Amino acid sequence: MRRFSDRNALHTLSELNVTPLLDLAFVLLIIFMITTPLMENSMDLIVPSSSTAKAEVNPAQVQTLSVDRNDVIKLNEQVISPAELEGRLASLKQEQPNIAVVVRPDRDLPVQNFVRVMDLLHKAGISKVGVMTRPDGQTSKQ
Repeated sequence: MRRFSDRNALHTLSELNVTPLLDLAFVLLIIFMITTPLMENSMDLIVPSSSTAKAEVNPAQVQTLSVDRNDVIKLNEQVISPAELEGRLASLKQEQPNIAVVVRPDRDLPVQNFVRVMDLLHKAGISKVGVMTRPDGQTSKQ
């Protein structure tokens, strides 16, 4: 006597399950939607690598730009207004194309004022810009 079984009914699936693939695609889409606006508002920075870090900057071409908490701007220890600063930076850039500027902001300086100074440097075409910092625990002379 023959028994009836479902063993013959087993067959391999020839369809691909795309549900995990769609889940992954939607997660990546959400990640890109969140990070794209952050990248659009970022500033292009040239991070020095080890080969460019070996190139020394001439100390005679380095200008110091200090900004205190009251938004008083000093270029090489001389008080200067923001309007005068823009013109002075442009003339320095014309005199010395490889000029470097070190910005020395006060610890309590609002970020917007610091960004305003960085915008002036960008308008003048100065690309070699550094920000002077000090280790924690040291007191400044200001």
